[in-house]
Amino acid sequence: MPGSEPLPGKLEAGRDSAPGSEILSAYDQARQRLIVALDFPTAEAALKLADQLGEQCQWFKVGLELYVAAGPAIVEKLVGRGHSVFLDLKLHDIPNTVASAVRATASLGAGMLTVHASGGPAMLKAAREAAAAFAHPPELLAVTVLTSMDQEQLAATGATGSPQEQVARLARVGLEAGYRGFVCSPLEVAALRAMTGAGGVLVTPGIRPSSAELGDQMRVATPTQALNEGASYLVVGRPITQAADPEEAAEAILLEIAEALGIAPSY
Repeated sequence: MPGSEPLPGKLEAGRDSAPGSEILSAYDQARQRLIVALDFPTAEAALKLADQLGEQCQWFKVGLELYVAAGPAIVEKLVGRGHSVFLDLKLHDIPNTVASAVRATASLGAGMLTVHASGGPAMLKAAREAAAAFAHPPELLAVTVLTSMDQEQLAATGATGSPQEQVARLARVGLEAGYRGFVCSPLEVAALRAMTGAGGVLVTPGIRPSSAELGDQMRVATPTQALNEGASYLVVGRPITQAADPEEAAEAILLEIAEALGIAPSY
């Protein structure tokens, strides 16, 4: 299925004999680990950037804003251009409704699709069973705690404990429901990696190069920090999409990822 490539692991120094081949191999791996968030209000703007970055970036995120504005066709257009799509809809409703939504999106060609772990065991199970009916379903990822949530915001919802404790609690719900993939902030990656083992797929938003502003993100880290903690994929939006030169910004992040892959654990 689109986007079902095995996760690239740690770059093995010296494995290729051609001069410079190690750097090229690491860079190619970096292209498979970076997900650029197409948080735009129109399909035209999203496709323009995807085309602009198409030689550099493989994965693109379609979130709620773009999906509502452009509809399912935006996923099919991106897949048709050869891109892998992370469909970040964060589905959260009664089990039957979420299962129906999974069935409605599973055939679009996205490589990954998100549901909210806080929807509970029955909802997570219904979503997984709906996806399993397809020959090539997207990888379902359970969203734990949004990166915009800090201790105060989380407490206002009635959740007890720290964001880290809530992430672990929701991850256990997901694991018991048969999930192997999760979305979490960089601050919880190491704990979830310990829970999922090497087979887990951990997608990490809240990635900010050291020179970037935080915006509305609370729990963030640099690409190098997130990879060293065990992240599988890194989601980057505004540091690339709102940069004066998106290609240059993406290149800088890809090079940082490539360098980090030489020392990060293989996941």
